[in-house]
Amino acid sequence: MIFARAARLTIVATLCAGLAACGRGDTGANYSQTRPDESTTRIQDVLMRSENPNRTVGVNKYLWNASLDVLNFLPVQTVDPFTGVIQTGYGTPPGGGRSYRATIQISDPALDARSLRLSLQGPGGAAVEPGTVRAVEDAILTRARQMRIRDGRF
Repeated sequence: MIFARAARLTIVATLCAGLAACGRGDTGANYSQTRPDESTTRIQDVLMRSENPNRTVGVNKYLWNASLDVLNFLPVQTVDPFTGVIQTGYGTPPGGGRSYRATIQISDPALDARSLRLSLQGPGGAAVEPGTVRAVEDAILTRARQMRIRDGRF
């Protein structure tokens, strides 16, 4: 019992001495010369970027607007253009009897099918047929291409 306690005390003392040796011995050292990134970067600099916000947003504006246009019958709950996520509440499409809600994620600034992720849910979180999801994705992509052509960008 005494041997085990002495062994634990020796191990703890060795670990503490090892950690103490990792620190800098000179407390008067100028750390801004050795590590300039820490002294020049502040949280305000990270949060308040001086860059143009239209360039830092990584979503395609045509996919974004087409998603809102095609799913205009759904009430928008949250939007985040910086992550490219649009979440809607439940709504019934025109001429349809079943209500849906959607989560759309636009992950890339390119007008590409891989940039668009769509998730549809029925009442109570029920699954929606893959054909329905595919039809809505195709409608969003078609509308986005129409908007791009209308703007004169082929």
